[in-house]
Amino acid sequence: VVLDRPNPLGGAVEGNLPDPAYASFVGLYPLPVRHGKTIGELAVYFNKKYQWGADLHVVKMKGWKRSMRFDETGLPWVMPSPNMPTLDTATVYAGMCLLEATNLSEGRGTTRPFEIVGAPFIDGHRLARALEKKNLPGVAFRPLAFRPTFNKWANQTCGGVQLHVTNFKNFKSFLTGLIFLQTVQELHPRRFKWNPPPYEYETVKRPIDILCGTDRI
Repeated sequence: VVLDRPNPLGGAVEGNLPDPAYASFVGLYPLPVRHGKTIGELAVYFNKKYQWGADLHVVKMKGWKRSMRFDETGLPWVMPSPNMPTLDTATVYAGMCLLEATNLSEGRGTTRPFEIVGAPFIDGHRLARALEKKNLPGVAFRPLAFRPTFNKWANQTCGGVQLHVTNFKNFKSFLTGLIFLQTVQELHPRRFKWNPPPYEYETVKRPIDILCGTDRI
């Protein structure tokens, strides 16, 4: 029995369709990173598509529309993870989680994980200017300095930016994450690094490849 619940980002779809050869704990079946489905819809899809044979019953929601963002439902936000404290975090997560595959801090150890990002070798003002030139839709970048209390670069001063989503409907989180990484590579080709495995129970394939579901990106 699955009690269905809202997709906090509504029904928007974004991202590539992962290659099954890169299936992992972070992406077991070929779905875009933003799939636009509810947990009940995914259960029905997987049960039929992959012939699970489950005696499945989905308790449907009342009053939800796919165009709704979570703050339009009237429901309280309950953290699905200690590093997903707000809807703002969820909004940027689909793209900024790609930083986990690099030597950049994705903001773990701050009060705004995945919104505050950077590294000690980054000049936040320079990075913010470079990102603004990319003309990414629905987002602005504010330079800052921060000191994570744990995880990457713990207790070290990092330069970076804070993402401010200015237009939720236009914002492309996955695209923003990819362009962010590309921009840091352009500014710091010798300091930026891809992390090697292991990562999330995968010991062979690179973290960035299993997060993207392909090695083409």
